[in-house]
Amino acid sequence: MKITAEAPVRIDFAGAWTDVPMFHETFGGATLNSAIKMYVHGERLTGDHRKMKDGMTVHYEADLPWGAGLGSSASMNVLWLGLVKGRPLSSVKERLILAENAFKIEKVLGIIGGKQDQCASAVGGINVFEFSKDEIHVTPVGLSSSRVSELEKTLLLCYTGVARLSSRIHENVWGNFAKGHRDIIDALVRMRDSAYEGKEALERGDFEKFGEILTMQFECTKIMDSSTSNQMLEDLFALVKEDTLGGKPCGAGGGGCVVFCCRGEEGKRRATEKMKKAGLTIIDFAFDFQGLRVSIES
Repeated sequence: MKITAEAPVRIDFAGAWTDVPMFHETFGGATLNSAIKMYVHGERLTGDHRKMKDGMTVHYEADLPWGAGLGSSASMNVLWLGLVKGRPLSSVKERLILAENAFKIEKVLGIIGGKQDQCASAVGGINVFEFSKDEIHVTPVGLSSSRVSELEKTLLLCYTGVARLSSRIHENVWGNFAKGHRDIIDALVRMRDSAYEGKEALERGDFEKFGEILTMQFECTKIMDSSTSNQMLEDLFALVKEDTLGGKPCGAGGGGCVVFCCRGEEGKRRATEKMKKAGLTIIDFAFDFQGLRVSIES
């Protein structure tokens, strides 16, 4: 029997870091993100498929570079659990349980991080995920198909070519959080609350406000740890300042991918040209509304 699966990665817009248990178990967390049509793929071969006498083999491949800040490592764990389950998932509740289990795998491995990447990959769509000690709640952002298309035409995703190690940044931030640094706590609260503000801005079609919310994420992460930015990122933001309404590095920051909300399609065209001249890679994407997909072949 052959079981195949694909799990999307995500772009995080607001509330990152507040999905980490150290914060959300006390203060409650909320993130705004979207799954995109870039995937981690896998297949599981069991029994005598392709002349295998017994046992199981699993093969993985990905559509994007590692260290891009798009949650690919979490998507890999979601994919693996989907292959082990060996059947399509029938409900959002089942998908959230799988996402929670994928997070637990990372916790056992000693990886410091949150739950939004696993949730986005398992569920798909553009959502606000709320995290507490006892549960995960998901609320889809209410967007028409025309608004989704408009958002895809407005957002610009680029890869800086610099992979980053998020675990080091997490160690710094949570070490200071545990010491009670008020500036870090305040920044996290602002980011949590902005997930709801971002949802409202998207539903109103207020991209100017949405761009401001993206930039605010970047400013908050720099307060939490200076290594979330560097001269390369600051130069990139300066390069496209006139063409964008705001932006942020994806994931923990420090490199990887950066998402910008542009000043319409013309602003996106100008920003794209500038980035290409600067040697950056533009990643064309569309939103994924299906999440983890598992199929079976006899």
